[in-house]
Amino acid sequence: MNSYDFYRASGRLGNDQPTESTVLDRYIWAVGAYVLRKIGIHLCILALLRVKDLLSTIARMIKSTRLPAALLLTLGFSISPLAGCSDSSSPLRILVTNDDGVGAEGIDVLVEALIADPNNDVVVSAPAEQRSGSGDNTIETRPTCGSGEAMPSSTASGYDDATWAVDGCPADAVNYALDPANGLYAADSLPHVVISGINEGQNVSEGVATVLSGTVGAAKTAARDHGVPALATSQGSSVGGPVAPPASDYDYDSGVSAALAWLGEHRSALAAGTVTTDTVDSLNTPTCTAGEIRGLREVPLAADATGAFDPQDCESTLEAPKDDVEAFTNGFNALSPVPAN
Repeated sequence: MNSYDFYRASGRLGNDQPTESTVLDRYIWAVGAYVLRKIGIHLCILALLRVKDLLSTIARMIKSTRLPAALLLTLGFSISPLAGCSDSSSPLRILVTNDDGVGAEGIDVLVEALIADPNNDVVVSAPAEQRSGSGDNTIETRPTCGSGEAMPSSTASGYDDATWAVDGCPADAVNYALDPANGLYAADSLPHVVISGINEGQNVSEGVATVLSGTVGAAKTAARDHGVPALATSQGSSVGGPVAPPASDYDYDSGVSAALAWLGEHRSALAAGTVTTDTVDSLNTPTCTAGEIRGLREVPLAADATGAFDPQDCESTLEAPKDDVEAFTNGFNALSPVPAN
């Protein structure tokens, strides 16, 4: 396909015979888009062509002044964000961590789902052992977490391409991965997002999410100390109660679906670097023994943990939960902002 045919295929050019000036106008645009794409900058030509007034002005400038190619590229850089374009050829860099340990089931199913998408570039850095309840402590503030030593490791399903086990708190695992001196990321190409989880058990209410949870603490560390947006994701127990039941009582498939939905919704903003790091998102997914998850509710953290460990009622008829505890225990995915500081 030559440039003229490409431009016709875009739908901008009709079937009528164009004049010499319109051919020049359109040819320059086609060549410009081709050059931009060749150097890896996706101009999203169809979206661009909908920015009619701006394009018309630039086309007249090009026709009348024969702007050099360098200026055309500069214009392309400037316009592509206005058209909502993104470089879809670049994978989303995702760091995965948790507080249950690198060998836990929750992080394993999450990683397997993420690596199934070739548009994700996944690195894992997680505690070597179970470190629940660590909050955002590090070995400096909680020496019992370990030595801080990091070693190559693997998830339960065998993902070892970029997996590290850190003898420390969840925050130490995040700090290790995001320190450019350790070679997992360069200073100018940190991950677009940190996903912490999927935790074995819910992390609802202000006290649990902001103080106790190592899952949320790892996310807070990424946002507060490294400027990386983060999601903490937790899976409820089917039987309720603060004592962890067998792993079979966690519907991790639902947790994965909820996490992937969050990632899909925020993907463009994460790639563009426009997601806030003042807060992190805490996502709690029920495990339904009857009925099914009733959707997503964006709610604040509950002031206290009363009812936080009740079984989830996915057949509830409550429609307007007031906080994350009420949303979660009434069968909703509960999404809540948690201050990063």
